[in-house]
Order: sequence, then structure tokens, then C-alpha cells
Amino acid sequence: MCVFADRIEGTIGGGALEWEAMSHARQMLRAGTLTARQTIPLGPALGQCCGGSVTLDYALGKKIDTTEHRNVWIYGAGHVGRALTSVMAGLPNVQIIWVDTDANRFPDTMPENVQMFVAKDPACAVIHAPDDAEHLILTYAHDVDLAICHALLGRSFDSVGLIGSATKWARFKSRLGALGHIPAQISRIACPIGDPSLGKHPQAIAIGVAAAMITPRQTAKKDQTA
Repeated sequence: MCVFADRIEGTIGGGALEWEAMSHARQMLRAGTLTARQTIPLGPALGQCCGGSVTLDYALGKKIDTTEHRNVWIYGAGHVGRALTSVMAGLPNVQIIWVDTDANRFPDTMPENVQMFVAKDPACAVIHAPDDAEHLILTYAHDVDLAICHALLGRSFDSVGLIGSATKWARFKSRLGALGHIPAQISRIACPIGDPSLGKHPQAIAIGVAAAMITPRQTAKKDQTA
């Protein structure tokens, strides 16, 4: 996100967090401060329910990287979540926000393009995602998965993928409908995800999901250059 004295370009998700970031960046502009790091608790002070915190890095006059970055939000730091994050983090121009309920569920070290987001209620984290984010839901509980799906269907997103069987998805479609979502909205969620032919090992699921996410982008690039 670029902050100027009279305008902004880009977003970090809007809301109170973004206003705080804009204010801090403009203070840096006035003072001529070159770099800064700010850790902001996501709690009552910002009128938010998520818990946890976000760390923001600031750089004055930094060269703007115009490369297209993919914003991928992964919910769940279990076996499949770890495998998927490891695979996706190795792809070019991917920025990952990794959400779970407890910092102890994450590995001790993570790639530079992966940011840990601890939220007691992962569904509350959804409001911080940009409108072009791609979401992958792989938590430890069906009720948590459902709450995230419900939250996402109430806002903009690029894509949503949900781990689960055909039976789980049938139940979710019924419950999401009861929550007021129309079939056209619900159908934007892809479930099951991955490639069943690769098996159910976490790494196999991760490879299948990553391949499915890459394929549409590669096809689009070929169409643009044909």
C-alpha cells in the first residue's frame, strides 16, 4: 500500500487498521523518517474482535514493486495447512497470510512471504483480507470452516476453496442457504479441493490444490500472448 500526503494507492484491508497505518505513514512523511515497524493489536482499541496482532513495515520513498502479487489466505495450521503453505510459499509473487487460533500451532520458522495471523475466531480475520484475496479453508473443525465460509460470502474475494468431502459440502450448502446465502453465491466456493487421484496424504493434497490454483493463471497468460 502506498501512502501519499493527499491520496493512497492499494489497501491493507480497510477499516480501523488501515486508518491507523495511513496516519502513521503520514507522520513519517512529515518527519522524514526513513523506515519503521509497527505492531498493532487487533482488539477493542481498534473496535475489532479478532485478537492477535498485525506487524506493519514502513519505508519512505521505497521503490514500488509493480509485479502482480497474489494474496493467499490460508486458514488452519494443521498437517494439510502446513503442507499447503510450504508448497504455495515456494511459488513466485505469492504473499500468504496464515490464520489459526493459537500461535503454538504454527512452525517455529516460516518463509519471508508468509505472515502468521493469530485470531481466536478465524472468521473475524476475514475483514482484513483485500478484495482480490484467494482463500483456502482447512481448519480443525467444521463449525470454524462454516463460520469462515459465511463471513467470506458476505464480502468480495477472488476465490474460496474448502477442504472436505462431497458429503461435507452438501451439508455446508444447506447450512449456508439457511444463513441467507443464495445458490449463486454458495457455488463460488470450491469443495472438495485438490486432485483426489493423488491421494489423501497432506503433501499430495497440497500439490493438487496448488496445481489447481496455478492452472487458470497460466492459461490466462497464454491467451493474452497468443
